[in-house]
Amino acid sequence: MDIKAFKMDGLGNDFVIIDNREKIINLTKDQIIKICDRNFIGCDQLIFIEPDSSADANLRFFNSDGGESGACGNGTRCVANFISNEKNNKSIILNTLSGKLKSEILEKKIVTTEIGKAKLKWDEIPLSQEMDTKNLNIKIIDTNNNEHLGGTAINVGNPHIIFFVKKIEDFNIEKIGPEIENHEIFPEKCNVTIAQIFNKNLIKVKVWERGAGLTKACGTAACATAYAGKLNNLTENKTDIEFATGKLSISIDENDSIHMKGPVSNIKKINIKL
Repeated sequence: MDIKAFKMDGLGNDFVIIDNREKIINLTKDQIIKICDRNFIGCDQLIFIEPDSSADANLRFFNSDGGESGACGNGTRCVANFISNEKNNKSIILNTLSGKLKSEILEKKIVTTEIGKAKLKWDEIPLSQEMDTKNLNIKIIDTNNNEHLGGTAINVGNPHIIFFVKKIEDFNIEKIGPEIENHEIFPEKCNVTIAQIFNKNLIKVKVWERGAGLTKACGTAACATAYAGKLNNLTENKTDIEFATGKLSISIDENDSIHMKGPVSNIKKINIKL
């Protein structure tokens, strides 16, 4: 099977995009895993663009483990830019499992997307039992064998936990990430972020993405971290979230809706032989 597809990324968070609006490509879970494998094509997520009469398109996101995800912030921004080029329209609305997301294309491939309101109730995240989502009191251990208790849980289309620590370099996200992702408290697993506050408008993060593993950047994790910072009175309404590859700017408006702004890459055409 020959598949015409596209490759894009937002701060290194990369995607294979398959346009299913005219010709429908159906893939098995194993085929999705193969495409996402770094030894084959390689990406954090596979995205299908589908026709939608109520929006510019419908998006479906699949993690590299083959499981479907409810939201992908950077992926939404990338596809918004892709469709903007096609329709010559700077305002794009895309339907996702977590609702309709509106994006605006600014200058120099900068795209801002309104992710919407965060969910904070234990059964919305979801957790397996009722708990204080602002502080789950989950233990993580740093590289010096010191214990750290905490974790704020937030759902921004998918479940996230954010640990605010004094020194981000002291924590091994590749060890902590899979342990917390698969913690019994998260029935649908979760995305894990270790975050260090530099000031009221800057947070540095490391992210372990549910179903994808270590990622260079994660849009929904940036949104969840910024919201958790505000919730814990650590940051302001506008915060930059810094990854190793660059920053995403997150703002929370007067209606408590989260907006994410950042760069997207060029669009690269690829051919996949399965």
